[in-house]
Amino acid sequence: MTVVMHAPSAPGAAGFDARRVVRGFEHLRRFHEPNTGHMSVKILPGEYYATAQDEVITTVLGSCVSACIHDPDARVGGMNHFMLPEPATNGGRWGDTAAGRSARYGSDAMEQLVNTVLKAGGERGRLRVKIFGGGRILAQMTDIGKRNIDFVREYLQAESLSLTAEDVGGTQPRQVRFYPFSGRVQVRRLDRVADTGLADRERRYLKQLANDPIKGEVELF
Repeated sequence: MTVVMHAPSAPGAAGFDARRVVRGFEHLRRFHEPNTGHMSVKILPGEYYATAQDEVITTVLGSCVSACIHDPDARVGGMNHFMLPEPATNGGRWGDTAAGRSARYGSDAMEQLVNTVLKAGGERGRLRVKIFGGGRILAQMTDIGKRNIDFVREYLQAESLSLTAEDVGGTQPRQVRFYPFSGRVQVRRLDRVADTGLADRERRYLKQLANDPIKGEVELF
């Protein structure tokens, strides 16, 4: 099933210009999509990306959550992808400790994405947010997806940011495609085969976070 959520339509950009890539994202790989004509950027857990160009940002979500942030007037936006709300304290519970500047945790991923969209030309009062993911993929474990959903909703409320759409919860993974220039989002629910593989990768990623909570990142997808 595909869910399409639209923002007010906007004319397409003239084309991708590598010289206009927002500073700090030069390392991300980009692919040309012949069927859409867009440049595509795929983000992994612990990453985020913002742009003022007519690109598409893609990711795959299980328990993880992505926030898509868009300024409809400036036509700038970005997306993040985080696995846990915030790093664990020494007592094993979730606290206020920041893990360096790692965007793998929601507490930093949201702050970094908002700030980067603002630096790229957005204005805080115009930002519109859509959230996705948070599925119950790891059935034998604490419902990490729900914790992620609760966190991002509380964050948006505390920061007075406008939540305009969401597709969260459930038991299926999602593939998300976000068009920051227009604010359009496409969501595709994935089948059980993808569910099994994604759950295994998420378990490995959680183990990596526990063993190395600050430095380094792990590519899952």
